[in-house]
Amino acid sequence: MSDRAVLHVRGGVLAGPEDVRDELWVVGGRVSYDRPAGARDVTSVEGWALPGLVDAHCHVGLGAHGPVDADVAEKQALTDREAGTLLIRDAGSPSDTRWVDDREDLPKIIRAGRHIARTRRYIRGYAHEVEPADLVAYVAREARRGDGWVKLVGDWIDRDLGDLAACWPREAAQAAIAEAHRLGARVTAHCFAEDSLRDLVEAGIDCVEHATGLTEDLIPLFAERGVAIVPTLVNIATFPDLAAGGEQKYPAWSAHMRRLHARRYDTVRAAYDAGVPVFVGTDAGGSLPHGLVAAEVEELVRAGLPPLRALAAATWSARAWLGRPALDEGAPADLVVYDTDPREDVRVLAAPRRIVLNGTVVG
Repeated sequence: MSDRAVLHVRGGVLAGPEDVRDELWVVGGRVSYDRPAGARDVTSVEGWALPGLVDAHCHVGLGAHGPVDADVAEKQALTDREAGTLLIRDAGSPSDTRWVDDREDLPKIIRAGRHIARTRRYIRGYAHEVEPADLVAYVAREARRGDGWVKLVGDWIDRDLGDLAACWPREAAQAAIAEAHRLGARVTAHCFAEDSLRDLVEAGIDCVEHATGLTEDLIPLFAERGVAIVPTLVNIATFPDLAAGGEQKYPAWSAHMRRLHARRYDTVRAAYDAGVPVFVGTDAGGSLPHGLVAAEVEELVRAGLPPLRALAAATWSARAWLGRPALDEGAPADLVVYDTDPREDVRVLAAPRRIVLNGTVVG
C-alpha cells in the first residue's frame, strides 16, 4: 500500500466487546476513525472486523524434536496468520526467531525465551535442563533474551515415581520468580498436575499454562492473586492418546492424565466463574499443528465460558493483558474481517474473509 493508499473497513468494527463502530480507515498502516481528507486509491472491505487474534501459547520455531529451520518456522507463522492470529505469545522456543520482527507480513511475537526445565524432566531438545541451584541464573538469562516473559516447566513425569510431580522446590521457584520480576519479566509455567500449583502461586507466578490440576481449594488462590491461566484445551484433548501410549510402563501417570482430561471443562468453568483470568492459547508447535486458534475459542465456549468472554480471551482482553493495542486510534492496523458478527457465533472465526496486518491486506 503506497503512502497515499487508504483501506476503508465498513460494516461492523468491534473496537471493544460492546463498542461497535460503523467503519474505520487505515492510513499509513494505522487505525483511524476519521475519514482522511483527499484520500486516493481507497480499497474497501466489508464485514465484521476484530482486532487480530491472539494465541497466547504458541511455539514458532519448535518441532517435534526441538528447533526447526527458518523456512519451517516461516510456514508455522504463515499458518497462524491465515487463521487470523496476528499476535503470538511464544511460550518457549529454542529457536532464535528475531528475524520475524523484520517481516511486515508475519504475526508479531512476544517471546518467553527458551523453556527452563529440571534435568531429564521434559521433552528432549526443548529446554534448558538445570538443577534448582542454577534456576535463578537461567531465569535471568531468559528474562534478558525474551520479551518480558520467562517460561518454567513446573511439573512433568517423574519416572522413579511413575507419575506427574513438581519440578522445583518452593524456595528455588520463589527466588527465580523474584529475579524475573526484578528484571521486568513475568513468569509462566507449564503445569498439568496439582502438586506444583500452590507453591508457584504463593511464590508470585503470573500465569499457569494448561492448569488442568486446578482444584476447588486452589482456584480462590489464583483469583485472589490474579494469576491467569491459558488452558490450551485443544492440547488437553490429546491426553487420552498419551495415556494409552504410557499405560503399560506408567499406569499411575496414565490414570492421572485421564482424570485431568475428564474434568477439563469443569476446571476451566470453575476458574472462570471464580474470576480467574482465562486466555486463548493452542500450544501449537511440537506435536500440535499451527492455526488452531478458532478451535480453541470454541473449546472455551464448550467449557462454559460465555461466547463474548471466550472471544475477548482471544482479542481485546488478551491484547490488554499482553500490553498490546487492539483497534485503538493510531494503533497498527492488525485486524481480521468476517462475514458475520463473531459475537453471535464464534465458529465464524474459522473462516476469515480478510486479514489485514500492518495495514496491508495479506489474506
